Amino acid sequence: MHADGDVPDRLRRVGPADLARTTGESRARRRGVAAVSVRARLVAVAAASLLAGGCGTQDDPVKDRWESRAEFSSCGEVSLAQGEEMQKQTGREIVCLRRALKSGESAELKATYPTVEGDPIREYYRLTPHGRLEVYTDSTDDRHSDRKWSFAECYTPEWLAEISCDQ
Repeated sequence: MHADGDVPDRLRRVGPADLARTTGESRARRRGVAAVSVRARLVAVAAASLLAGGCGTQDDPVKDRWESRAEFSSCGEVSLAQGEEMQKQTGREIVCLRRALKSGESAELKATYPTVEGDPIREYYRLTPHGRLEVYTDSTDDRHSDRKWSFAECYTPEWLAEISCDQ
């Protein structure tokens, strides 16, 4: 064993030519192996990133339930500004839901409104043929929430001006 200052020069300076002599590989072969190794590492890192990035957005049972639903006739889409109230801005859409409720039909309404910070929340109201109101809430773009979907339902809603169900 040598102390740092005692290492002979021939042991300190090992270059590519020396590696070729000691490993029996040519310089071109080592470069090819190194390039493949770098590519393999990049692919592995990219795959791991995709898997890790997708973990937060996959496996949301409420979102899966929403996406696999049977679609009902649409009462439209509403986009509310900061401070606007559903019952004051959505007269035609509320009438559509009330008509569906009274006739025992099914209907859907999408409403988008901003949080206090301005992030969009999307709510989907569904009246089923059985008179049940389902409310799906998509909070995935709300930076100050759990960024998940939620679900609430109530049976035989009586007042649709303020569409909500206890969660």
